[in-house]
Amino acid sequence: MKLFFAPLAALLLVTGLATGKGKVQPAEVMSPNRNLQVRLQVSDGVATYTVHRNEQLIVAPSRLGFVLKDQPALHGDFAIADVKKSSFDETWIQPWGEVKTIRNHYNALTVTLREKGGLKRTVRVEFRVYDDGLGFRYDIPRQEKLTDFVILDELTEFALAQDLDAWWIPANHTDIDSECLFQKNKISELREAVHTPLTMEGPRLAISIHEAALIDYASMTLARQSNHVLKADLVAWADGDRVKTRAPMTTPWRTLQIAEKPGDLVTSYLILNLNEPNKLGDVSWIKPGKYNGMWWGMHMKKYTWEGGPNHGATTANMKTLIDFAARHKLSAVLAEGWNEGWEGDWTVEGKFNFTKPYPDYDIDAISAYAKARNIGLIAHHETGGNVRNYEDQLEDAFKFCAQHDIHRLKTGYVNKRPAGERHQGQFMVRHYHKVMETAARYKVMIDVHEPVKDTGLRRTYPNMMTREGARGTEYEAWSDGNPPSHPTILPFTRCLGGPLDYTPGIFDIRFKTTGAFRVHTTLAKQLALYVVIYSPMQMAADLPENYEGNPALKFIEDVPADWEETRVPQAVIGEYVTTVRKDRNSNDWYIGSITNEQARTLDVPLSFLTPGKKYEAEIYQDGANADWDTNPLPLDIVRQAVDTGTVLKLRLAAGGGAAVRLHEMP
Repeated sequence: MKLFFAPLAALLLVTGLATGKGKVQPAEVMSPNRNLQVRLQVSDGVATYTVHRNEQLIVAPSRLGFVLKDQPALHGDFAIADVKKSSFDETWIQPWGEVKTIRNHYNALTVTLREKGGLKRTVRVEFRVYDDGLGFRYDIPRQEKLTDFVILDELTEFALAQDLDAWWIPANHTDIDSECLFQKNKISELREAVHTPLTMEGPRLAISIHEAALIDYASMTLARQSNHVLKADLVAWADGDRVKTRAPMTTPWRTLQIAEKPGDLVTSYLILNLNEPNKLGDVSWIKPGKYNGMWWGMHMKKYTWEGGPNHGATTANMKTLIDFAARHKLSAVLAEGWNEGWEGDWTVEGKFNFTKPYPDYDIDAISAYAKARNIGLIAHHETGGNVRNYEDQLEDAFKFCAQHDIHRLKTGYVNKRPAGERHQGQFMVRHYHKVMETAARYKVMIDVHEPVKDTGLRRTYPNMMTREGARGTEYEAWSDGNPPSHPTILPFTRCLGGPLDYTPGIFDIRFKTTGAFRVHTTLAKQLALYVVIYSPMQMAADLPENYEGNPALKFIEDVPADWEETRVPQAVIGEYVTTVRKDRNSNDWYIGSITNEQARTLDVPLSFLTPGKKYEAEIYQDGANADWDTNPLPLDIVRQAVDTGTVLKLRLAAGGGAAVRLHEMP
């Protein structure tokens, strides 16, 4: 990966600035375009920060600090010891992603806070201010009075100046609670801790609070303190401690993405920029792509994960899926239930063996068959939440992958409740990191289900491809399902953290095999999701027999999983969104538009196309009288010549969508 650096501005050191009244002047920094201003100040020993955008107060004075175990809090006796400022500007290239080239341009402010009395401990607060938001983190250096310590509470606040609308899901800190439907309330109406990203809206204002580079620390959720004040609420260990650590240490970045409209949050790469660059070196073995598997057949009760007469992961079934993948431009096949240990209630505490296939799964024959057809295999490591069992086998499990030329892996942590340790706590953050690093050593790409939240670590570890961490398509198989509005919310909430393995592509909308449940979209919307919800590993989730002979399959064959550019020209959270992406490996563009329960027509200008070039638009949109509830399958496929001056008129049925390929004509 080649980096291009602009010269750094000279560091400015300011020590003990004092006014004539004896008060320390605040330290402040502006964004490169000078639209954002961040200020840190100390009053009566309490350190707070504020944020302004175009002179409008966005974040009112918000406190900083920690409560520690068995020693005084790091809060309430601070003075500013020194201030450092710098600027940074680089352009870096993602090995894969929703955009190829990213500019990392910020002005930085590092403020050293020192206790005036007592233990005279020191903590630094570092801000990086971008044109589209900011990140800040704590840096605690090693010092005589602060070596090994336990954080009981992080006092970080976000005192929002307005009572904004918030799109939220609860964070109860016990169950795997990220798989919820989003709710919309005023900040002042929040009555429980909420997950991040937490996205909020006001007049000409969109804000999302999240974190970046979560490593060996507890996940941050948010709890309302009063009015519009949100406070960090770290997920605890079983014993009540929040973070067990030692100096020197740095926390994850606390992030605020700030824009005029929600679509601009989607194209903000602040979270990625706050992570460290690729540390894996050569990543040519990491390849985005689309995959299939027998996963949906298990949800449809056609197959079982465990061995027996209806076992899904058999040699014969895998060969059928491999053949389908080879015919239809997919790159890999997922095998769930291939390994012994699925019998009984494995959701209580899985006892899986990660190197022993079931007798009807001939791994050597399957691996050779897939390799001969240039199709990769995706192994599956379901843990049932039994982390000790998995870690005991971790090296052997990845050696097994290497022996059988397996370079993709889906992990899972399904259980009724994490035993002892909470799913988003420091214990599990450490575990996920260990798995990710081990996978990288064996050149394995990762798709994590039931994950810890995504905080942009894919920049540092590009083998961390995608993850679940949201209510996905599987809920359509055995619950009330996901309402049509749900995927119009995800791009502006969960997906701000990173790629989502939503598993789209269900063509059998009303489930001929069961009839008890159904998907809450039209067929056209299933296609549009491949563009709207980004994942570098996209699943063609339905059964092969539901695809064969359906002309809609061509869009899944054509649509990439790796992009050069992304735009969001139209969006209202919870109502509709149009996403435009350019293929990284061709001059083709793709459009995905989806709507909630309301039918609508969207005009999409094609001004992003290359001037002077003609394109053929292949449009897959809802047919006449289509409706997600009463008539989900009608699909019109039309073709027309377009250019940069064309305005496409996309007709979206209730709960529907449109998917478009724009192919450059010779």
